[in-house]
Amino acid sequence: MRIAYVCTDPGIPVFGTKGASLHVRAVLSELLRRGHEVHLLCVRSGEGAAAQALLEAGLIVHQLPRVLGDDTAQREHSAQASDATVASLLDQIGPELVYERYALWGRTATAWAQAAEVPSILEVNAPLPAEAEKYRGLHNVNAALSVARAALGAAGTVICVSEPVRQWACAFAPDPTRVHTVPNGVDTQRITPGRPEQPLTATGWPAVTPALAHPGSPVPAVGFTTGFVGTLKPWHGVDLLIQAMSILVALDPSHRLLVVGDGPERERLQSLTRRLGLNEHVEFTGAVAESEIPALLQRMHVACAPYPGGEDFYFSPLKVYEYLAAGLPVVASRIGELPALLGHGRQGVLVTPGNVDEISGAVEALRLDSWRREQLGNAARATALEHDWSHVVDRIAGLAAVPLGRVHAHT
Repeated sequence: MRIAYVCTDPGIPVFGTKGASLHVRAVLSELLRRGHEVHLLCVRSGEGAAAQALLEAGLIVHQLPRVLGDDTAQREHSAQASDATVASLLDQIGPELVYERYALWGRTATAWAQAAEVPSILEVNAPLPAEAEKYRGLHNVNAALSVARAALGAAGTVICVSEPVRQWACAFAPDPTRVHTVPNGVDTQRITPGRPEQPLTATGWPAVTPALAHPGSPVPAVGFTTGFVGTLKPWHGVDLLIQAMSILVALDPSHRLLVVGDGPERERLQSLTRRLGLNEHVEFTGAVAESEIPALLQRMHVACAPYPGGEDFYFSPLKVYEYLAAGLPVVASRIGELPALLGHGRQGVLVTPGNVDEISGAVEALRLDSWRREQLGNAARATALEHDWSHVVDRIAGLAAVPLGRVHAHT
């Protein structure tokens, strides 16, 4: 099948290191793996090893006009102009399926598919107008809502990554029965369980291979690494994790924190680390290539998703699926759909959002109980296998009634 994958979001470099970038590539990779002819239409492509792998697999890239402007209003106008060029490219490609990642100013792809009577799938990852207005600034709110209404109205099938996102989408879609929830996934072949290994970094951090002799057996006090993977943004709660590390180091100096990723909060978080005197205990890797993530996960004993809370938690966090695939015990905020994903405590430890004491208490309890870590890690891996990207694409294909082909997930 000839498939056009459309991503007009200027904030997503498809071959970059952001979580959204990984998500786009995961779907592209799965479609290519099934033998489809896949055309990517995007504003930002980027470069690197990830690009090379997809190009070698047969991906055909069509570059859309860049989004430019000195202020928000100019950039919004430029984004709409860039999106308008999608139609002529789709005319040239002649796709049998249009798959679009919903973007703030993207309405052309689903409209083209509707007019051409071609099946279309609109993947919605967030209520973008509200998100943009709150975090980035939005000049023309009404226009953004109009675009959302047009895109959701024209789409043949709408796939949302969480139930809160589905509820938001239903407010704009004329037929809510076409709007479905399919949570995110993970490549369980790329990310596999492993044990923290010696020695680790230029800073000389040690880690240990936990002894799994019996319940309650502690890790030797030479290094216990708690980890976080993701873009450093305010709503990810990494500041809470650093504050928790201050408590943990006071309990036992073997505690370490590994922060994998980059973002607008990095400078503030590093300043907090220095202020708390944790430079010897906290490592920031900065942006890393997708290929480096599995090894970094294997450096961790515990992984965290310490969301601070809020009324509108609509995420389906890719990081948590990666933690699960790595067979890591997860400490996560009791918020949104995370309790259900973690089996209400069977695949991880749930804490009150924003509660530093609970975060530190959960991590310390896991440090002291290697047997429980092993049990949680095994359950985590089993859960991840159910969310392999192959299953995700199967579910999407079934809901959209398009023949994308079924394949067995990695085991």
